[in-house]
Amino acid sequence: MRKSRFSEEQTIGLLKQAEAGRPVAELCRQLGITDTTFYKWRSKFAGLEVSEARRLRQLEEENRRLKGLVADQALGIQVLKEVLGPKMTAPALRRQAAHQIIEAYGYSERRACQLIELNRRTLRRIPPDRDEDLRKRLRELAEERRRFGCPRLYLLLRREGLVVNHKRQSHLRVVQPAPTGPNEQWAMDFVSDSLDSGRRMKVLTIIDLWDRRCPRLEADSSIPGEGVVRVLEQLRQRGECPKHLRSDNGPESTGRALDQWATSAGVRLEFIRPGRPMENGHVESFNGKFREECLNAHAFRSLAEVRDIIEAWRQDYNTARPHSSLGGLAPEEYGRAMNEENQTGQSPNLRLVYSVG
Repeated sequence: MRKSRFSEEQTIGLLKQAEAGRPVAELCRQLGITDTTFYKWRSKFAGLEVSEARRLRQLEEENRRLKGLVADQALGIQVLKEVLGPKMTAPALRRQAAHQIIEAYGYSERRACQLIELNRRTLRRIPPDRDEDLRKRLRELAEERRRFGCPRLYLLLRREGLVVNHKRQSHLRVVQPAPTGPNEQWAMDFVSDSLDSGRRMKVLTIIDLWDRRCPRLEADSSIPGEGVVRVLEQLRQRGECPKHLRSDNGPESTGRALDQWATSAGVRLEFIRPGRPMENGHVESFNGKFREECLNAHAFRSLAEVRDIIEAWRQDYNTARPHSSLGGLAPEEYGRAMNEENQTGQSPNLRLVYSVG
């Protein structure tokens, strides 16, 4: 706000001259102001003394300052709602949130750290990973001996002198790398249901972990390993084949048919640990949505009807249904947005939440 060239004392003195009978036009001409300015002064300062005018100015400045504080606080709350998760206690998570606030909202480092209550030294410090060698060796042993659990892997690591406390090894989490593009990592699973006649059926569900797209839903009364291979080969023939395929330890996935197909197609099979469905959490989440929105909403009379309905749902899921992990976009919309980003170099401002387990 531009500061007036007349103080409150001068303004009140001029108003008192006008009240004493001096013509308003003469006062305005002498001071070089317009009649409008004079009447604004009179509406604001009429009847006030100098001390009261000073107090009024102080109150206005305080009110302006408080409005600024409230606006900053409201903006900070909005930023925290968009950035912070339900549990943001670990320094690494707070460090990541601070960088996101700085990049997305243009906050300074000091302001971002104050907002999420993070020390600036903690933000700048990148702690060393003291378990890097242990995690690398544990991954190698787990690949070599896939049926070994934590106790046996601990014995092997202790034999090599890499670990002393078994809790350090059992609590160590080997995080799978996130996919960086389509057809890098797929996940598959099975969903069971029944027809009106009571006849049981199974649905093979397959999703791409990068954009959550569902390439295929296959329904039949029984889907053995050969049936899984037939579906995957059909997808490969039309140019869709993953580099990694994650599944549970069911007989359809661990049988010879799928193993031979994966070897010939150059696909690496990844099996989760028995009794740990959360390690294949993305397809488990998809199965829940598929059952709630499709299977539970219809009564099926035949397998042909099942195939028509689930295919219609799959098309809607891929093209129209908004996905919270894709910034509210459908899987195919997200894929197009990422392709445009790669072509133009401009980010579509999407946040893909990827978590394993």
